[in-house]
Amino acid sequence: MVPPEVYNPMRFAFLMDPIERVLVDKDTTFALMLEAQRRGHEVYTIGPADLIGARGTVYGTMWRTRVRAVAPPGHFERDAPEVLDVGALDAVFIRTDPPFDVQYLYNTLLLEQVRGRVLIVNDPRGIRDANEKLYAMHFPAVTPRTIVSAKEADIRAFLEELGGPGVMKPLDGAGGRGIMVVDLADKNFRSIVETLTMEGKRFAMVQEFLPAVREGDKRVLLLDGEPLGAILRVPREDESRSNIHVGGRVEPCELDEHDRAIIAAVSERLRRDGLYFVGLDVIGGRLTEVNVTSPTGIQELSRFTGSEPEARVIAWAEARARKIKSATE
Repeated sequence: MVPPEVYNPMRFAFLMDPIERVLVDKDTTFALMLEAQRRGHEVYTIGPADLIGARGTVYGTMWRTRVRAVAPPGHFERDAPEVLDVGALDAVFIRTDPPFDVQYLYNTLLLEQVRGRVLIVNDPRGIRDANEKLYAMHFPAVTPRTIVSAKEADIRAFLEELGGPGVMKPLDGAGGRGIMVVDLADKNFRSIVETLTMEGKRFAMVQEFLPAVREGDKRVLLLDGEPLGAILRVPREDESRSNIHVGGRVEPCELDEHDRAIIAAVSERLRRDGLYFVGLDVIGGRLTEVNVTSPTGIQELSRFTGSEPEARVIAWAEARARKIKSATE
């Protein structure tokens, strides 16, 4: 049944990885598609290489798609592909999985052609400017002590200053890949640094190790700078990483005073940069990463709280899309 407030069906497109690989009970994109469809909107899917730049705009080879919350392969069906002007849609959700690679970059550059004519979540320019590791460095008051360098001497000096271990990350990683605990007492220290910096040719980030990671890594979901809620990802006993991708379990949690201080610190800049749907990673009350490419966690949050955060996202997108269309007509 279509909610009574939806009186003008819209066309929502999701730029995403193959829908055949979607995890129906976990995927945030799938939850947003289901909600958009429930509210009476037309849902389209676009693959990562299906945009077409031509004649001063961008088109997309896209499929009108219908989704169902059932086990694959019956979770979707779609019509024959058609080429549509992306600028004539109401909203586009950029939901291809990280890392932010060359193809991701080209898609954001192509979508510049329709920027301001259609709602794009998240803003392509904002995504390009917001490396998920480096963006957190705009907010040093709420982040752990951090250094970014390609030089072993700098990393060694930083760990000496810390007086303990650090966490080293590649700047283009995702899902916990490549994250390692580094300690000067570890005989593998130089090897780890050489590997992650490609022998001094590539930047890497090192943050102070936060022992609170054993209690969990909190994912705080924000919509237009306001909290939708949070979930807690707890690492396995044999792991230092809490990412779901590497076996972290998910538990319910509440926002605390530290989370609210972090939200207050970041929300204005996120809005200014067009980063509307964002996942903050928080450990021990400190902001470690800002996820903007394809943040996840909506389905888990919905199950734990019964708050239907996906409905809030789509309702917000409806209102925002109407405002953009009205301004351009």
